[in-house]
Amino acid sequence: MPAIVPLLQADDAVRIAHVRAPRWISHPAAGAAHDAMRLLLERPPSLRPRGLLLAGPYHNGKTMIAERFAVEHLRAADQQKVWVIQTREGAGLSHFYASILSGLRAPQAAGWRSLSRAGDQVDHLLERLKPRLLIFDEFHSALRGRRQDVKAIFSFLRRIARVHDISPVLVGEIAIYDAVHDTDEMGSRFDTIPIPRWAYDEEFATLLDSLEASLPLADTSDLSREPLAKIIHDLSEGLIGEVVEIVTRAAVAAISRGEDRITGATLSDLGYVPLSRRRNSALRHEMT
Repeated sequence: MPAIVPLLQADDAVRIAHVRAPRWISHPAAGAAHDAMRLLLERPPSLRPRGLLLAGPYHNGKTMIAERFAVEHLRAADQQKVWVIQTREGAGLSHFYASILSGLRAPQAAGWRSLSRAGDQVDHLLERLKPRLLIFDEFHSALRGRRQDVKAIFSFLRRIARVHDISPVLVGEIAIYDAVHDTDEMGSRFDTIPIPRWAYDEEFATLLDSLEASLPLADTSDLSREPLAKIIHDLSEGLIGEVVEIVTRAAVAAISRGEDRITGATLSDLGYVPLSRRRNSALRHEMT
């Protein structure tokens, strides 16, 4: 990667800062999600606009996919039509309204817990801003209340679609797919882009190649080849967030040691515990 070449001569602190900086790695599921959101953004007006689900396991890049699309839209658009809403923990419409008001950068007046007042404020903002896509990140946070609370939120999503011509994009864990498809009425309104764990295959190798190309290491590590690829896949359990964390820590360790490549020993010395085993890790037992 040409942008990396000047960094190879930089001091260790600069190289490590670059390694630790957030990075975007495109991949097929991300491309499919962006294509689907782009179609919703560019669709003609509709009385029953469709929505989209981006569903998959925790720490698998769903938020980054959504935020990347929103940022790219902002860079190209004359008027913002895509807004990302961080869904708050808490049951019921009052918390959901608060999420929207915060995401739309609106002041929350005293008494926002009044459903009628909050609902009126949300409607006023949607009418003024005229968003085309509302992306609700961590939407599973809204599903932890009573059944009637969840039904009220889904009713609200149907209403803003009909009244304001908004396509909702729900991002979160697999529970959101189950909740949406609990009834045919909601299931018929949403398409789904799964963001699954990565299999140990050519796409995973390509992901590792892309990651390695972004690292300011002078020597080739061959992350996409055995045995390193298998070690990284096993430790990450196929979650892209874990893959990036493992490779980041390994690259920092290599630079700190005065090495310019990641080896099997580098990975082994990390002592990295896979996500599924952290509950019963040695560190956990040291606390008891």
